[in-house]
Amino acid sequence: MKKTVLITGSSSGIGRAAVIYFATKGWNVAATMRDPSGDTELAKMNGIRLYSLDVTDAVSVSEAFGQVIRDFGTIDVVVNNAGYGADGVFEAMDDEFIRRQLETNVMGLMRVTREAMKHMRPNRSGAIVQIASVGGRVAFPLFSIYHASKWAVEGFSESLQFEAEQFNIRVKIIEPGAIKTEFYGRSRAFVKPSFTEDYNAFAAKVEKLNKRAGEKGAPAEAVAETIFKAATDQSRKLRYPVAYPANILLPMKRLLPASWYYAFVRKNYGI
Repeated sequence: MKKTVLITGSSSGIGRAAVIYFATKGWNVAATMRDPSGDTELAKMNGIRLYSLDVTDAVSVSEAFGQVIRDFGTIDVVVNNAGYGADGVFEAMDDEFIRRQLETNVMGLMRVTREAMKHMRPNRSGAIVQIASVGGRVAFPLFSIYHASKWAVEGFSESLQFEAEQFNIRVKIIEPGAIKTEFYGRSRAFVKPSFTEDYNAFAAKVEKLNKRAGEKGAPAEAVAETIFKAATDQSRKLRYPVAYPANILLPMKRLLPASWYYAFVRKNYGI
């Protein structure tokens, strides 16, 4: 019997690539996004159905799960991909800006995870794949609240695995490095203070490296392949780094003295 995967944030980037990848592997794919009405491409592909799901709305999450279960009978894998990158000067971020980042990247992921647990626990089967980031275990300049959200995802998921595994539910964390997606484009939220120019020189140096990383990033398909690998991996392996610089920075931070590692980051950014 064909297995079913529900993927959030399927309108672009990693989520969209994952939808297509699972479909090519013969899975039923529930591609969810806030407004699926404008997406005619995915709707035409075999094995893919589109659903409306807003991770910031608990009712929307519950209703989407109900619709998918009615259509396919069960959900074997949930991929928590919905999210966006907020960066910039922390001093310029008001409470609402910070709240939106955490509401989507953390609370939204938790809502979807909770709904997945409710469905998978009675079935004693399933996998929940959390799309975190290399930025869930290392930190870069001007990404303070984005890191706060991804470090929260890492800690939440690492703890959750212990209560999930008794029900044969596998929790997996994907840690992408630099990927060519709208993370560096229209989905990005960047703030800089209007009340001072004290951060301008610093921000310019950081932005130069960030732009270069976005241009040289790996394709979203590389992450989609890793997501599928994690979703079908029956082991207790928790973390799956993918793409530069995740494959370099994570071992480096683990092995080097902290002062050496931070000096390396500062040197690369020229700060």
